[in-house]
Order: sequence, then structure tokens, then C-alpha cells
Amino acid sequence: MGLIHRISSSKPQSATLALASRRAVLAGMLRLCALAAPLIAAGGIWGADRAAAQERSPVVIELYTSQGCSSCPPADALMRDLAKRADVIALSLHVDYWDYIGWKDKFADPAFTARQRAYARQAKHRSIYTPQMIVGGTDHVVGTHAKDVAALIARHGAKAPALTLSAARSGARMQVSAPALRASRPMVVQVVRYTPSASVKILRGENAGRTVDYANIVTEWSRVGEWDGRAPLMMDVKIGGDAPAVVIVQEVAKRGPGAILAAARVK
Repeated sequence: MGLIHRISSSKPQSATLALASRRAVLAGMLRLCALAAPLIAAGGIWGADRAAAQERSPVVIELYTSQGCSSCPPADALMRDLAKRADVIALSLHVDYWDYIGWKDKFADPAFTARQRAYARQAKHRSIYTPQMIVGGTDHVVGTHAKDVAALIARHGAKAPALTLSAARSGARMQVSAPALRASRPMVVQVVRYTPSASVKILRGENAGRTVDYANIVTEWSRVGEWDGRAPLMMDVKIGGDAPAVVIVQEVAKRGPGAILAAARVK
């Protein structure tokens, strides 16, 4: 604009000068267009980044907890907050190895204890504990360390999506799909069902006399198929009941579950 202003404010003295002025204006405009072109292109890239961010898979957080664990209620409270977030799929898995100390967890399942042990084997950890959160299938953190959990959510959420997963329900059937991947790898497709909320009055054990509110209590974790990514994923899965469901695609690691590559809420 500065160039144009200077030329337009000058008073032409002849037709030759006027023609020269017009040519100068045109040349200046061309130079401005050349300078603007990279910015316009960058804007397109930024727009693509924003679109990719919107398509990123929610971060899966698994909390291993127990009604018989006195350290767990603060982690259960944190999970109630995480369950409200659209960018997080928060899942509470109740384990059974504290049932012997006076209170049997009504939500506990030996399969969830086995899943936690498998994570420990993969990470080469010698023991398991509650409350423990596993973020994205790879990062282990104490379930009451809210700042550490927040940092891991931010880190996983910033990653470019490994794949785009969709899951749509029609009656008693569910269609799960994802495009083929550039690099094949062993993966499992899992369907998780959960109860959104429940309140439990605990009468015995370490939490005797407390009433604890729980969120996204996993009731079923099923492996419904295997996939290597070479061809597009197209699955038709039977699904019953009204309980909410999510689909999780996870790598198969050497000793146990690997990274969660994508997750989708069933719509």
C-alpha cells in the first residue's frame, strides 16, 4: 500500500510519465502478490493442521482401581472429571487382588487384573498397583498424580493420528472401518462396554463407611478381531444392549498390549 500511495499522490506531467507510473504500479502489485503467495499457501497448511487436529483420536486412559484400596478414591474422582472431556476416553477397570482384605469389589473382574499384569510385563515392571493409570497403552502413571496425567494427555493429544477409525451402530450391528496403513503391523480390534456412573457404599475394608462415585466402569473388554493394516479395515460386529461402547485399535507388542493407535466412541 505504501508504494501505491506514493505513486497516486504524485502529479503526472505528461502521457509518458503517466504510462510509466501505471507500469510502476503494476510492477509493485505483482511484487506484492509474489510476497503474499507463500503466506496464502501457509494458511492452507495451517487449515489442514486444524482439520487434522479435529480428526485426532481421543486419548484413552485406563484406570486400574479397587473399592478395597484406600488410595483409590482420589483417582476415581479424577476419572469423573476426565470422563467429561471430549478429547479423552476414560475407562475404569476394577481389579480383584484387593478383595481379600475385607471388601469384595462388585465391579472387579479377573480379566482386568490380567490386562494390568500384561501391561506390566510389556513395560518390564515386576509388580502392579492401584491406583494406576495407563495413557495411550504406553505410559504408566500413578492415578492420583493429576499434573502428570494432564501432561501425558497433552503429549498424546498432540500426536498426528496413526489412523482414522469410525464405528457406527445400526440396531444390533456395528460397522467398524479404517483405511489401510502405509506400514503393516499386528493389531487387535477391541470393543469396550461400560457403565457411565455408579455410586457404591462400602461397608468393610480400607474404605469402610465411605460412599464412592465411579465413572465409566468397564463391564466388558472384548477382542473382536485382528488386523495388520495392509487392507482397509471393514468389520461387522454384533452388539447388544444399551450400554455405551468404544472401539479401540491397539498394537500387539512382544510381551503384552502395545500402543493404542485409535479409539472411537460408537455412535
